Amino acid sequence: MNEAGSPVGPTMERVTDDETIIPAPDSQESAPGTVQPDEGEVAARARAMRSSLDHYDLDEEDLALLAGSAEEPAPEAERPGLPVLAVVGRPNVGKSTLVNRILGRREAVVQDTPGVTRDRVSYPAEWAGRDFMLVDTGGWEIDVKGLDRAVADQAEIAVDLADAVLLVVDATVGITDTDERVVTLLRRAGKPVVLAANKVDSPMQEADAASLWGLGLGEPHAISGLHGRGTGDLLDAILKVLPTESAIARALPQGGPRRIALIGRPNVGKSSLLNALAGQERVVVSELAGTTRDPVDELIELEGRPWWFVDTAGIRRRVNRTTGADYYASIRTQAAIEKAELGLVLLDASEPLTEQDIRVIQQVVDAGRALVIVNNKWDLVDEERQAQLRADLERELVQVAWAPQINLSALTRWHTNRLTRALEIALEGWGTRISTGRLNAFLGQLVAAHPHPLRGGKQPRILFATQVSSRPPRFVVFATGFLDPAYRRFIERRLREDFGFVGSPVRISVRVRERRRRR
Repeated sequence: MNEAGSPVGPTMERVTDDETIIPAPDSQESAPGTVQPDEGEVAARARAMRSSLDHYDLDEEDLALLAGSAEEPAPEAERPGLPVLAVVGRPNVGKSTLVNRILGRREAVVQDTPGVTRDRVSYPAEWAGRDFMLVDTGGWEIDVKGLDRAVADQAEIAVDLADAVLLVVDATVGITDTDERVVTLLRRAGKPVVLAANKVDSPMQEADAASLWGLGLGEPHAISGLHGRGTGDLLDAILKVLPTESAIARALPQGGPRRIALIGRPNVGKSSLLNALAGQERVVVSELAGTTRDPVDELIELEGRPWWFVDTAGIRRRVNRTTGADYYASIRTQAAIEKAELGLVLLDASEPLTEQDIRVIQQVVDAGRALVIVNNKWDLVDEERQAQLRADLERELVQVAWAPQINLSALTRWHTNRLTRALEIALEGWGTRISTGRLNAFLGQLVAAHPHPLRGGKQPRILFATQVSSRPPRFVVFATGFLDPAYRRFIERRLREDFGFVGSPVRISVRVRERRRRR
C-alpha cells in the first residue's frame, strides 16, 4: 500500500477447503536492511515522547490516562452452582409476571396472551440473604402437538433439573384438568413442590385460593404476582424446601466460562446451533420465525472447556416498529449482547445477504464485542451459491474483514467442531494489549513512512499514544491537530497487520492538544 487509507484488505488464511476463514496479519518480518530497535531503545524512545508531551496543555483525564489509571473492566464473578427452583404451570397463569416480581425487575417477557414464554430461562435470584437460580418455563399442557408439545417438553426437563418446584395456578379459574395432570407428573418426579394461587388481588378473593387445597399439595399460598401481594410469605415457604446446596447444578470453574451470544435475524438457526452444541434439545426449535423470545443461557463444554452460550431472539428489521412480546424480546437481545464477550452472528447461507444481517453485525461491533460470523445451513448450498455467497461477503462485509468466518450446518452438526478455534482466536484478539513502548515505536515508523496529508497548509503531528484498555482494544492518540478518518483507518489497518486483533473491533480516539504558552 502506497497511500494512507487505501482499501487493501488483510491477508486471509484459508483452512481446509475454505470452510474456516481466519483473517491473518501480514508478515511481521523486517524488510531487508531494516534494523529493529531493542526493547531498551523502544522504551527510552517512548519515555522521551511522553516527556515532550508535558509541554502541551493536558487536563486531568489526560493525566489519568497517561498514568495508566484507566482500569480494565473486571470480569463478572460467576457463582458456584446454586439451588434451582423451577416455576411451572399451564399457559397464562402468570408465571413470568411472578418471576419478574421475585427478581424485582422486568426480565422475563410478559404479554396478556398465552404462550409468550417458550423456553426454560434461568435467572439468578435472592431472598432473605439466600441465592438461588429461578427457572421460568413455558405453559405446561397435556396432549398437545407441534410447538406446544416442544414447550411442554422443556417444562418437564426443567422439573427434572430442579431441586424444588413452584407450581403456579390461576386462583380465579380454579382447578382444571390440566392442573390435575400436571400435579400427577410432579408427584412422579418426587421433587418438593410449593403451590402458588396466583391472581388473588384482594382479600375478597382469598376463598378462591382455598379451593386449591383439593390438589393435594398442601397449603395454596394466595399471591398476586402483578401487585406483589403475598409474595414475601411465598418466598419464605420456598426457602424452607429449597436446599442450601444444589444436588443438580454443578459448580462453575474459577473465573467463569467465556460468554458467547448467538445472534442473528429470525429463523437463521440460532436455537438449532445451541441444541447441536449442547447435544440435546435445550431450546425450542420451530420453522416459525421468532420462536425464541427470552435469552436462554446454557453451559456447554467444547473440547474440554466450558462456555456460556446465550440463545437470543431474532433481531427484527426495525425495533421501533416491533410491538408486544417481540419488542421486549428485541430489547433483551441487545442486553444479552452487552453482557456477552463475543457475538456469534449467524447468517443463512442459503439466502442472499440482507441489510438486516449487516445491521446485526454492526450491532455487535458498536457494542465493542468480539465477532465471529457463521454461515449456517451450508447443507443447502450448492457450488453456484457458494461462489455467490463469497462474493457477497467480500463486498458487503469489507468493514469487518477482520472477523473469523465459519461455514457449518447446525441441523446436521457438520463442522460445528470448528467453532472452538474461531472463538478462542477472536477472544484472544479482543484481549490483546500492546506495550506503550512498542506502540509508539510502531507509530513513529508509520508516520515517518506515511505522514498525515497536509490540511489547510498544516500537517497534524502525532505526539504520543497509549492503549488505555482492551476488551475491546482502545487507543488514545495525542496529536497537534485533527486526524482525518481515512488516516485513522489507515492506522487501524496497520495495527492489525502488525499486532493481529483478529476478531475484535479496534477503537482509536484522538485528543488534539496545543503547546503550552510560555509565561
